[in-house]
Amino acid sequence: MRIIWSPVQLDHDGGSFVERGRFVRSPEIPARPAAILKSLQSRGHPVQAAKDFGRAPILAVHDADYVDFLVQAHAKWTSTFDGDQPLFPNVHPRGPDALKPSGPVGLLGWHTGDMACEINEGTWRAANAAAQTAATAAECVMATGEAAYALCRPPGHHAGRDRAMGFCYLNNAAIAAQMLSERYDRVAILDIDVHHGNGTQEIFYDRGDVFFASIHGDPSEFYPYFWGYPQQTGSGEGVGKTLNVAFPFGSADGPYLDALDKAIEGVGIFAPQALVLSLGTDAFVDDPHGMHNVSAAGFEAAAKRIAGLNLPTVIIQEGGYPFPGLGDLVSDFLGFFAA
Repeated sequence: MRIIWSPVQLDHDGGSFVERGRFVRSPEIPARPAAILKSLQSRGHPVQAAKDFGRAPILAVHDADYVDFLVQAHAKWTSTFDGDQPLFPNVHPRGPDALKPSGPVGLLGWHTGDMACEINEGTWRAANAAAQTAATAAECVMATGEAAYALCRPPGHHAGRDRAMGFCYLNNAAIAAQMLSERYDRVAILDIDVHHGNGTQEIFYDRGDVFFASIHGDPSEFYPYFWGYPQQTGSGEGVGKTLNVAFPFGSADGPYLDALDKAIEGVGIFAPQALVLSLGTDAFVDDPHGMHNVSAAGFEAAAKRIAGLNLPTVIIQEGGYPFPGLGDLVSDFLGFFAA
């Protein structure tokens, strides 16, 4: 299996975020991909450098104004205000009567959906490198028909067309899926992160050629709260092309794998020609952030079932946060997709 990586992804420091009303240290830190990379290399997996495709793959799924904001936000903020502090919004306007402002404070609120997407000096470089990593993996899959793994960081599945959320700035899975759709008529995205991939859902919600299936903790009591419900099934040409399967908060292997079976059934009915797998391992029992109880055996069973689809597959790293066995958990999972 080809492993795609860019060290520029380490330039973003996750810093802090707001969790249940308190500022706490973010688990989305450089040590996270470093642990995964170390495990993969210890098992002899060759690591391929990400190519630079420029902004074209990014602009295929994100609004140009939003991308410009990410590029310029930190420099504009520090040139307007004293100091080099991380950027957090204080207002999040949305609704039909909200108008887009021009100043840095207003734009920060306009283009962020929560207080879990701190922007600092290296954020754009890292997010762009993650997008290029995903694009490189998609290119490899189109060239070979074999699975490729994009070790992306920051993650991406909460990022929508024009805003950052939940540690995510650019939607790596959407970028890969859009590239695949230029080759394949029918592409599926399967998101197994413990949090619903609301950004990915938004980007493809009215598309009939890309099927999005997500399994995740029940959003009625778990982030991102407002998306991931079964009645959210798509709109326009995309009606019936979104499938949300939630499992109860704190679930272990049984409910997790039952949800996965329903999602895989939906993918099978759609009959895609290629697959993007948003791989989040944060449902694991030892994950410090995911608050669920899936075992290593549960992830092994999930990997077997997804690999059994026998599709050209781009695997995108989403969540999965630092604990001593993180790298081995991901490496074991990927082992079922090795050519």
